[in-house]
Amino acid sequence: MTILVNPHNQQEEVKLLAFLDSMKYDYTKEYEINILSEAQQQEVLERDRQYEAGETKSYSLDEIIAYFDLKGK
Repeated sequence: MTILVNPHNQQEEVKLLAFLDSMKYDYTKEYEINILSEAQQQEVLERDRQYEAGETKSYSLDEIIAYFDLKGK
């Protein structure tokens, strides 16, 4: 069985691990690190540059929902 837990801070993590240790549970810790590739980083920077230059537009969530007609689905 796998249970995924995401503590909100270091103190919660310490308490959780202490509890697991006190109950003699076997567990492993994994720290997921999401790293963008060089191409992805460049794409983000290019999109940011386009937005700041006024070459693209942002939309509110309501506009996106209306455009895709997501309310009825």
